[in-house]
Amino acid sequence: MNILLILSLLFLMLGAIFSSVKHIQMFQQNSYFLKRYFKWFKGQLKPLFFMGLIVFAAEVLFLALKMYIPLLILSLTECVIRFLICINVQKKAIKKLVFTKRIKRLITALSLIYIILVTVTAAVNNIYLTSVFIFICSYSFIFTVLSAFLMSFTEKAITNNYIKNAKKSLKSIPDLKIIAITGSYGKTSSKFILKRILSEKYNVVATPESFNTPMGIVRTVNEHLTPSAEIFIAEMGAKNIGDIKELCEIAKPDIAIITAVGPQHLETFKTIKNVQKTKFELCEYTQNVYVNFNSKYAREKAAEYVTHSFGTTDDCETYAKNIKVGIHGTEFDVVFYDKQIHLTTSLLGMHNVINIVGAVAVALSLDVSENQIKHAVALLKPTEHRLEKKSFLNGSILLDDSYNSNPEGSVEAANVLGSFKNKTKIAVTPGMVELGDKEYELNYNFGVNLAENSDILILVGKERSKPFLSAAKSVNFNEDNIFVVNSFKEAYSKLTGLCNKNTVVLFENDLPDNYVK
Repeated sequence: MNILLILSLLFLMLGAIFSSVKHIQMFQQNSYFLKRYFKWFKGQLKPLFFMGLIVFAAEVLFLALKMYIPLLILSLTECVIRFLICINVQKKAIKKLVFTKRIKRLITALSLIYIILVTVTAAVNNIYLTSVFIFICSYSFIFTVLSAFLMSFTEKAITNNYIKNAKKSLKSIPDLKIIAITGSYGKTSSKFILKRILSEKYNVVATPESFNTPMGIVRTVNEHLTPSAEIFIAEMGAKNIGDIKELCEIAKPDIAIITAVGPQHLETFKTIKNVQKTKFELCEYTQNVYVNFNSKYAREKAAEYVTHSFGTTDDCETYAKNIKVGIHGTEFDVVFYDKQIHLTTSLLGMHNVINIVGAVAVALSLDVSENQIKHAVALLKPTEHRLEKKSFLNGSILLDDSYNSNPEGSVEAANVLGSFKNKTKIAVTPGMVELGDKEYELNYNFGVNLAENSDILILVGKERSKPFLSAAKSVNFNEDNIFVVNSFKEAYSKLTGLCNKNTVVLFENDLPDNYVK
């Protein structure tokens, strides 16, 4: 084969690998589910098809006419452009590609497939086979998907081995108490609150950050659990019926908390009843389940089981009263039968009061003293990006609630924003996602609440802003104080001219790249 043609094929191969990075990134952001990746990909198909067709046609024409120098120039140009696009995409990405072991294995497999293909193509030296190779490189997503599918079998085997080791580790500590925390929202905050309180008396290990998948729990057990651990707190997430069962088969809980049941992940769950059913799968593994009775759908489903209730009403087993919520923190009393504990915390919002009450209920059942509880709650710090109060631009205050907004938490965040009197209140949001056919309605309702508690609205995404614009109009919000931007970077630029020491800014949700539109 002509050396110029071989070089052309190598450049095409490299360009295809660079082009695949964006698709691998979206595969990762869609939790390694090809079905979810395809949903994102549908919106990209048309421009990719036509651009690929033009380049493919030109390259095949040069190949057929044996015009190897123009083919080399075109393939090199394509490779450079794809490389620059790859770098630019990662630079601008809200959530960048994380080079986990799984991603490294996928990229290695993809690269090996291309190397085998280019070797075979060069060895056979057939115009038709070479044209097929050029086609594959023009539409690199084909082999990205194929590699992901082929690697899924390897990943399954690796996962099963990790799970086996984790189960063995958990069984090796016979006195270990396992606490599961699930819910449509509030899981991570409740986990960190509970860990802080229980750590006053016990050696506690908890899944870090938002690790709430099978591999998240398994990694925590395999990498952090030691024989000296007395309590293991496992956050459990779910997007489909049976997900909680799968997690409970790994970490069989002795105690469980259901923080809330609401319209979250409805794109996969479809109905609230499916969300209820999934969250209460915990009750198949333990009868010692604590349920947030302030959550309408959680209370409703709890009637089918024997559970412990917590909330802010006196019909709960453990409840908060005398609640005083301010811009600097919160104080309230927790009542548990004949006990009443006065607590103060720097955490903001009613949802955090409920999270604390649930954690206190579990702590009291594990004989943590009142003084230990008071001390731990007083020292609680906000979970990162969950209504976290920070210093911001030009002396302003930032309420960072940018992690995964939900219908209840977003309204509470808006209420906290509204509590800052004598300050200019700015809200920045792209809205909420994964709410199925209720997405517009719930974002509209949130928009009404946000408009009533804000002076300025900065909405991220032209499509995503539509329910908010309608909501703002319905409450006669000043249209001159509404700005629609394309990205958070653009929103930040807008804020630089608006913020001063008399300004408070709420960041509500920060969507990854597969949702921005």
